[in-house]
Amino acid sequence: MSRSGSRKQRLGFLYRISYRIRWIMLHLFGPAQLGGGNDPLTRLKREREERLSKQDRG
Repeated sequence: MSRSGSRKQRLGFLYRISYRIRWIMLHLFGPAQLGGGNDPLTRLKREREERLSKQDRG
């Protein structure tokens, strides 16, 4: 199994569902792309990466 697949398995099922729902809602109904710090999709992806890196450390 690839590294990204194993990282995906460590995220909880409910978190993965809620992430996907939020991503879809922001993609369809969110604002146009904004600057790096203001873009909600970028912020959502950054939060997910932080969660994955936190699990890798701990």
